[in-house]
Amino acid sequence: MGHHEHKKNALKKLRVGIITVSTTRSLAEDKSGQWIKKRAEKEGHDVVIHRVVGDDQQWIEQAVRQVVADLAPNILLITGGTGLTPTDVTIEAVRPMFAKELTGFATLFTLLSYEEIDSAAILSRATAGIIDKTTVFCIPGSLNACRLACKALIFPEAGHIAAHVNQEQ
Repeated sequence: MGHHEHKKNALKKLRVGIITVSTTRSLAEDKSGQWIKKRAEKEGHDVVIHRVVGDDQQWIEQAVRQVVADLAPNILLITGGTGLTPTDVTIEAVRPMFAKELTGFATLFTLLSYEEIDSAAILSRATAGIIDKTTVFCIPGSLNACRLACKALIFPEAGHIAAHVNQEQ
């Protein structure tokens, strides 16, 4: 089955979760998370949760486990905590939970980021993977990075990915 055949089987309406990792922003100040929510709704998806979690590895892990178990979103976007500072622990919290990693996401995101911000793209540790039947994307917290990831990579393929992840054996 070719790429276009797979796309025909893509899920059209997804359940989307959003977690913003930050100790400085509240939900009301979360421009990136708010933009993702509006974009997901514009794409016709249901946003099942949008919350802010502090920059703490245990809190992030606990929030992800709870959202995946209780709400079972098709995709979960985690924004923030992907940089290099000591408090940037999103990747450390989430990657160990992946059953499979979407290694192409990080590569493509870095390439697209390089076109926008030049060599500073090397500072991002964006990643994606599968936890249970949820595809999790860990992306930088900047609004520009969220727009780039969502418009160029995540939403164009989310339904296609969800169809694969939800296939029965």
